[in-house]
Amino acid sequence: MNHNDCTKFANENPACYLATTDGDQPRVRGFLNWFADATGYYFHTAATKQVCRQLISNPKVEVCFFDPENPLGVGTMMRVAGEVEFVEDSGLRSRLLEERPFLKAFVSGPDDQVLQIFRIYKGVAHFWTMENNMRESEIERIAF
Repeated sequence: MNHNDCTKFANENPACYLATTDGDQPRVRGFLNWFADATGYYFHTAATKQVCRQLISNPKVEVCFFDPENPLGVGTMMRVAGEVEFVEDSGLRSRLLEERPFLKAFVSGPDDQVLQIFRIYKGVAHFWTMENNMRESEIERIAF
């Protein structure tokens, strides 16, 4: 397996759970991955949200993507642990509003700083299935 397998899995299963920390308290919430490619896993949020403040305070995160279908019938998870950075790119901001037009109800346009794009740009990913359930330490880690 390689990182292309990871980005393919994320793009095919964009509903995920993102974990941050708030001081010493873990926080997890559902997120919708915008897209993933060789440069990272891209998400968006609002600057006014707690998750944004948590990411600024501590950029280390973990995301869990899930595909409920596999030969064993219990699904496949992909966990991605890494660091985020906020992305300031007007082309990406315009693309986001084009691809997710529902966001236009919350922002005045692509330059509105309420809209924040962030990506997990470095870290490790691994896949989990029931098949390797009791051998977690043996699961291949894929650095990116």
